[in-house]
Amino acid sequence: MPRMSPSSPPPSPSPSPSPARQPSPSPSSRPYHHGDLRAALLKSAERTLREKGAGALSLRELARDIGVSHAAPGRHFKDKRALLDALALDGYERLNQALARAAEQPGLTFEGRLTALARAYLGFAVENPELLELMFARKHHPDSSAQLVSAVDESLGSITRLIADAQERGEIVQGDPERITTIAAASLHGLAALIASCALEPDEALAGLDEHVHLLLHGLKPR
Repeated sequence: MPRMSPSSPPPSPSPSPSPARQPSPSPSSRPYHHGDLRAALLKSAERTLREKGAGALSLRELARDIGVSHAAPGRHFKDKRALLDALALDGYERLNQALARAAEQPGLTFEGRLTALARAYLGFAVENPELLELMFARKHHPDSSAQLVSAVDESLGSITRLIADAQERGEIVQGDPERITTIAAASLHGLAALIASCALEPDEALAGLDEHVHLLLHGLKPR
């Protein structure tokens, strides 16, 4: 081994090899599974709908938002139309649950039960105006799924059953229950539309709902 003179500088240590840099994951290499991917996509889609409108919805952007590959949403929604149908269906299912809870309240008169249903519907409309607009748009679309059509029928069915039951008890006039339901639903949706267009404050509409239902049932003719 060669000897070093005292004046010789010590040899520089050999640089240790740098660890190999790992490439950043590309969108296509993100994890495919996301637990309940469908629920996560619908939650993200509803947030986008509320903040930016239906035109901003994109399966690719939803995948980016929740951190999965851009192909992952295809497991549940083949295209944007399928996503819109699923959003509308989820909305109707939530609305139907709220209406069912309202209809199950014991000890109410017919007017009280109808007011409870009206309050459940208007409460949903106030909290979800963009979703309600999509729900109505999709229910009239010619390619709506059978499941969505069934959910729409169920939402109106809760009122129709209440009307038919009141007719059997002699509490209201006879007539086609579905026709009476249409009139009641139109009145309630009119309130929701006024709120959505900022022509009526939500608190004002909810505070006056008892009187609204009373006038709907009894009319304006002096008694």
